[in-house]
Amino acid sequence: MERKQEVSKAVIQRLPRYYRNICELKAEGVQRISSRSLAERMGLTASQIRQDFNCFGGFGQQGYGYNIDKLQEELGAILGLRAGRTAILLGAGNLGRALLNNFDFAASGFRLLCAFDADPALTGKTFGGYEVRDSSTLDAFLEAHHPDAAVLTIPRGNAPAIARSLVDRGVRGLWNFTGEDLHLEGLGVPVENVHLSDSLMTLCHLIGTDTAEE
Repeated sequence: MERKQEVSKAVIQRLPRYYRNICELKAEGVQRISSRSLAERMGLTASQIRQDFNCFGGFGQQGYGYNIDKLQEELGAILGLRAGRTAILLGAGNLGRALLNNFDFAASGFRLLCAFDADPALTGKTFGGYEVRDSSTLDAFLEAHHPDAAVLTIPRGNAPAIARSLVDRGVRGLWNFTGEDLHLEGLGVPVENVHLSDSLMTLCHLIGTDTAEE
């Protein structure tokens, strides 16, 4: 489905939520759904859903709603989930190992190739089926395999220099858990800066707001 207009980042950020809910509906045996029913499920408005989908030409039929199979296929294509993208992970500490052991990279569009760490004690170990390699071999690996993205779970002080080095060697996107905000848009490379604390602090504020209103 071709885009009808330049799509805002806010719309793009809602697409994974749409996709996840559509996959859940399919697993529940639902074959089609109206924008109103989908909106109720997701806590949005039907108008918002229609506007978002119209950015890509629209997927539904008035009076019929959205075909779940078709919508899953279209959203998956827009997100690039079947484009065969690959990734590596840098930093096999506690957070890195948690991702290796528990996160389904393939379901989010990436085939994780392996992990790298500077600690010799981790070299050769396997977590979640992924081998940890010595970081001294990273350059040669990048040259040979050209991964599309890198997951950064390294110490924050090392993040900017390593990120730029990865970009110089052809990495085209970064999923950044270092706590150091990286902004590489000027290099044409998207970065997703993940701060778990931001989400928890938001919850802290909302709880306080609810208490104040009682």
